[in-house]
Amino acid sequence: MRISGDGNCMKHDKIVLYMHAGSDNHGSEAIAGCLCRMLPRPAVLITSRKAEDDRYSLPGLCAEIIEERHVEASLPVHAFYYIRKHFLHDPESYMRYRYRAVCGKRLHALNISIGGDNYCYENMLERLIMSNRMFHRQGAKTLLYGCSIEPELIKRPDIAEDLRLYDAVVARESITWEALRQALPPERLFLYPDPAFLLETEYLPLPAGWKENKTVGLNISPMIVENEKKAGVVMENYAALLSHILEQTDFSVALIPHVVWKGGDDRKPLRSLYERFAGTGRVVLVEDASAAELKGFIARCRFFVGARTHATIAAYSSCVPTLAAGYSVKARGIAKDLFGSDEHYVITVQQMEKGEELVRAFEWLLERETSVRDRLQQVMPEYRERAKKGADVIRALCGE
Repeated sequence: MRISGDGNCMKHDKIVLYMHAGSDNHGSEAIAGCLCRMLPRPAVLITSRKAEDDRYSLPGLCAEIIEERHVEASLPVHAFYYIRKHFLHDPESYMRYRYRAVCGKRLHALNISIGGDNYCYENMLERLIMSNRMFHRQGAKTLLYGCSIEPELIKRPDIAEDLRLYDAVVARESITWEALRQALPPERLFLYPDPAFLLETEYLPLPAGWKENKTVGLNISPMIVENEKKAGVVMENYAALLSHILEQTDFSVALIPHVVWKGGDDRKPLRSLYERFAGTGRVVLVEDASAAELKGFIARCRFFVGARTHATIAAYSSCVPTLAAGYSVKARGIAKDLFGSDEHYVITVQQMEKGEELVRAFEWLLERETSVRDRLQQVMPEYRERAKKGADVIRALCGE
């Protein structure tokens, strides 16, 4: 480990996890929870949706969960900070207000930016840059952990400058890591799998209609629908796949949500599919649950086809043959690292043109079920051990 601590991270200091958007995204829940288990000391989680986090697993894992202050919640506050940002040229003031609970006299020495693919979203970039700059200006260290970033974005001067400000960056897949090598010195750049590969599995009773060892899990998200180039092609592909499974096999199908945010709720497109095929008696709609409990359902699938990255991570880590319906670097990078190539393992949503792409990809997977499962069983123990080693970066930053 080439990072050296400078003593700033005192033994009594907690570690702050920030850029967490709430546990209704069970991938975010899984990242935060698994990191809390990895950390050398207790974690303070600052979140934009504390009520969501309180519903699931994080209260038992984090030392403290704090709701960030919302500038937009009050018109006078919003106006005041708008003036500070745009007329007094103090853009960091927004973040000082949001993160007041972990700033100033309450500042902790190490702040870890989590969220995986936050840099993939244009509306997140300013907040990421300003919070990173603010924590450093106040004398803290920052770590970007488990990120996926589109290689083209890293070429932007403002993004490259921001990334260089982190004391360390941990990429979760090799496509991002390779791109970051052009922007960061090697002693501050690391490649370790997503911490959610270490998520525990909790087994709830199976719902009626679930066939043991003969159920295919499907996950779809509004996000991939938004990224399609041909209107309606995503739902057309999922419907065609569901029809194919029901007509050509004796499998049942479980529709499994992984994000239940208002405005981005997987249950909406899944319910549409369920209502279309419910009459067959072979389609199950799984209810919302914690990340570990949803992993318990995914782990008992024969195959899994998923849009949400952490739904596919739950499947991969359970050695379930998996097909990802992806829209960004994260799906391709993770599949490449597991299988040596993302070809056949990822269907890129933007390239969907006909209604049969998922059917053909599923047939390829079905024909190679044994070899794919064997591959996952072979690589997963070492892959999970590498995920655990990511804690070494954090310990080094703390001088331990």
